[in-house]
Amino acid sequence: MPDRILVCVGWPYANYLLHVGQAAGAYLPADIFARYHRLKGNEVAMVSGSDCHGTPITVAADKEGVEPRVIVDRYHAKILETWERFGISFDLYTTTLTENHYAVTQDMFLRLLEQGLLYPHTEDHLFDPEAERFLPDRYVEGTCPKCGYTEARGDQCDNCGSTLDAVDLLNPRSKVTGATPVLRPSEHFFLKLSALEARLKEWVGGKEHWRRNVLNFTLGSLNEGLKDRAITRDISWGVPVPVEGFDSKRIYVWFDAVIGYLSATKEWAAKSGNPDAWKPFWQDPTTRSYYFIGKDNIPFHTIVWPAMLMGYGGLNLPYDVPANQYVNFSAGQKQSKSKGTGTWMLDLLDTYDADVVRFYLTTIMPETSDSEFREEELIRANNDVLIATWGNLANRTISMLHRDFEGVVPAAATLAPESEALIGQARAAFESVGAEYEACHFRNALQEGLKLAQAANKYLDERAPWKAVKTDKAHAGETLATTLNVINALKTLLHPVLPFSTMKLHGDLAQPGRVLDQGWNYASIAPGTVLPPPRPLYTKIDTTPEGARA
Repeated sequence: MPDRILVCVGWPYANYLLHVGQAAGAYLPADIFARYHRLKGNEVAMVSGSDCHGTPITVAADKEGVEPRVIVDRYHAKILETWERFGISFDLYTTTLTENHYAVTQDMFLRLLEQGLLYPHTEDHLFDPEAERFLPDRYVEGTCPKCGYTEARGDQCDNCGSTLDAVDLLNPRSKVTGATPVLRPSEHFFLKLSALEARLKEWVGGKEHWRRNVLNFTLGSLNEGLKDRAITRDISWGVPVPVEGFDSKRIYVWFDAVIGYLSATKEWAAKSGNPDAWKPFWQDPTTRSYYFIGKDNIPFHTIVWPAMLMGYGGLNLPYDVPANQYVNFSAGQKQSKSKGTGTWMLDLLDTYDADVVRFYLTTIMPETSDSEFREEELIRANNDVLIATWGNLANRTISMLHRDFEGVVPAAATLAPESEALIGQARAAFESVGAEYEACHFRNALQEGLKLAQAANKYLDERAPWKAVKTDKAHAGETLATTLNVINALKTLLHPVLPFSTMKLHGDLAQPGRVLDQGWNYASIAPGTVLPPPRPLYTKIDTTPEGARA
């Protein structure tokens, strides 16, 4: 029986271009994972969307003097362009502005209210006396009370990852006027996280397959004790609160954004023609749901969202939250959309092929610790690894078959021991590489695949078919046919990371349909197959002063 896999990916705010830290931290890992499981024949739904609510949107709109929808429409289009060009294969990428999302969010709100897990409470909130308005979290900056970082936001500290309330900030300042905010009372609904603390501890205690940093951070937060959190705010942009008397307030963006995973799956089901198709993904306990995010979003996905799901009842909790660390650049400075620092994905894709970017970002994927983006290393990875180890293997093998066998795959009556050994290594790689993909160890999966490519290069060099063809054509034919079959295996093994070039190679190997149709298994190319003329999979990047990329 195929497995059922729900791939949930963090919702980026539609207020800025996407940077490489986001791509390497959440979206590329999720895509590699989903592509692998589709190859395995598993039932996959990969969903996300643009987060169109919240103060990041209104802050950007205020700066330009436009309505929030203007910002959303502009950047949602750019995000969609990024996914298409980068090869991120969502089954549905939507927005939080749909009627469906509003309905699912308000249903979640009302169910939690019915269960006694939401309650109204009046407390002091920060108010800008110059602008004469309450200040939602992102309209306030100050010093983090936990680590001393001086540019912490009102909702979270980017330095230590702690979730915050704006009133907890030291030396707070309004981002609207720069004034020092004052406290004024305001009534809001709160999520009773404290009531679910024991259940959450019991649930998290069984998550030994989680990444150590995710588990430790979550347990640390739970052991400190959970505080109830406000889930509404004084703002006019967002999902309306479905309770009389709260017309001037909206549902807090962190509450409605995580509900997007559920609403997006329901929208995907409706668009697929089967409105109930979402139910097995959320109600069948055999389904495994994975949440791909950056480490700054861990508490929302391992504590807050599971608490909401527990309170709602009848919905699957996350199976795994393989959160990544940060990608840094420029002497350790973090890629940050909110601060306008980093390398923007569309700029990168204007300069380099998508698979080259995917390859390099996979090699530096911050799975266990922060990593660093360096453009010169991207170029080196393309020229010295991607081309030298993998691209040239395919190109020279097909070229020799055209030169010496008229492009026809030769038959090998018997295989030499070294040929059998290489074929055995290729067959075994589906298990070893697959195990790494399964565990969300994507750097290791890529390295395991490249080990097979290195073995094939060594085999080819030692058998030297360009020499053998002069005296023993059968020997040369066996070598090239064996190597070609290993290349066909590598095409599948590397497809989750390199979808564009492996699909191109699929055609160059004269194979029908798509790589996906072949599935996650070793498959030989039939003797007598006529191959199209050879063409390079990748292009060397010129590093001379005249040809260097800016």
